Amino acid sequence: QVQLVESGGGLVQAGDSLRLSCAASGRTFSSYAMGWFRQAPGKEREFVGAISRSGGSTYTADSVKGRFAISRDNARNTGYLQMNILEPEDTAVYYCAARHSLSGDSYYGRQYEYDYWGQGTQVTVSS
Repeated sequence: QVQLVESGGGLVQAGDSLRLSCAASGRTFSSYAMGWFRQAPGKEREFVGAISRSGGSTYTADSVKGRFAISRDNARNTGYLQMNILEPEDTAVYYCAARHSLSGDSYYGRQYEYDYWGQGTQVTVSS
């Protein structure tokens, strides 16, 4: 079992930055690939980005590419989602997810590929 807890959400203005954290506990964090997803009101949950268990491979969705960055610190058992130049369209509940990965360089972009989820953190961007 892996427990995930997101933090760092809040209310910001368009153009601001936020860094979300995902603290993991329960198992060896470095054995798990991570992903970030978001769900806006009235919309389906969508993929934001992912990172391999080693941190050496990352991928971000086209909708946030160039503005968002994913990283992790395995020594701190924590993953991060750095969000820059935020837009009102980024308003959503943001979730981190994890899955065990045999490959150090693989990342995963589909919800069903993840076994563990955090409770989510709200990000609201005002115009």
